[in-house]
Amino acid sequence: MLMNERQAVTDEKRHPIQVVSRRSGLSPDVLRAWEKRYDAITPARSSGGRRLYSDADVERLRLIQEAMAGGRRIGQLANLDISELTELVQEDRREAVSRPEGGSKQPAHGNPDVYLAECLDAVRALDDNWLKSSFGRAVIALRPDVFMDEVATPLMHRIGTMWSDGQLTPGHEHLASTVIRQTVAEVTNALQPQNGAPRVVVATPAHQRHEIAAMLVAAASAFEGWHVTYLGSDLPAYDIARAAEQTSASAIALSITHPAGDPVIGQELKALRHSAPKTIPILIGGQAASSYRHIIDTIGAVHIENLEALRQTLHALKQND
Repeated sequence: MLMNERQAVTDEKRHPIQVVSRRSGLSPDVLRAWEKRYDAITPARSSGGRRLYSDADVERLRLIQEAMAGGRRIGQLANLDISELTELVQEDRREAVSRPEGGSKQPAHGNPDVYLAECLDAVRALDDNWLKSSFGRAVIALRPDVFMDEVATPLMHRIGTMWSDGQLTPGHEHLASTVIRQTVAEVTNALQPQNGAPRVVVATPAHQRHEIAAMLVAAASAFEGWHVTYLGSDLPAYDIARAAEQTSASAIALSITHPAGDPVIGQELKALRHSAPKTIPILIGGQAASSYRHIIDTIGAVHIENLEALRQTLHALKQND
């Protein structure tokens, strides 16, 4: 379970039912019913008789709700402890993002906007456990591509805008990045195909330290049936080219988020094209990628506008591989 000092799960009973309802996504009526019928949770009482819940109670309720989203019933979950519930929901997340060979796309059965709004509330509250739970339920309810396109990506864009406008602090952005990084890594690992799939090397070039977009590229690539070698951020061109050659990669995918128009990055892109095997296509996307469009065209790379365009490009390359 992901925790920090400020958000550590405690047994102190201090949250009224309205707060628990908002943070767990469960109505007060459901909370009362689970308490009376299934003994799923045992709140304390204030001097005035109001129900009070601990952080551990909230986390338990989130896990139960997520496990139910995976198809289980409250009667099967009510007596499980947090560690048992955590194991179940992790299993459900892995199952939710796995898919038959060939990449069949099952319809999403949730509303991405609802999960996006809940994630933003969790970020505003600096509650990483709430954010992780919201992500987990979104992964189960939505297809991986819908989760990435309509929850994770717009969430980071919204956080960046709100930070620029002074509505959020760097702490909010760091908390969200940590949870998104962990969740997307889990999705990517679960989607990695078996041996025999074409390989793609994913990284950010030198001077690019923002890696969330690159991680989304890695997850989208795995969803499209590519085996991903993820190198992380701020990699010199020579190292990226060497990794591509060593892994016999069929493509290199780069993310450029910030800054725009950095001459060093332009030089790195040219150096990568010079160092990498000439037969390997280089795909370049990200918020700042368009500012390097002239260089991208000059080196014969492919400008990728969004994750859907990336998936289409990778699908075409896979067909021709």
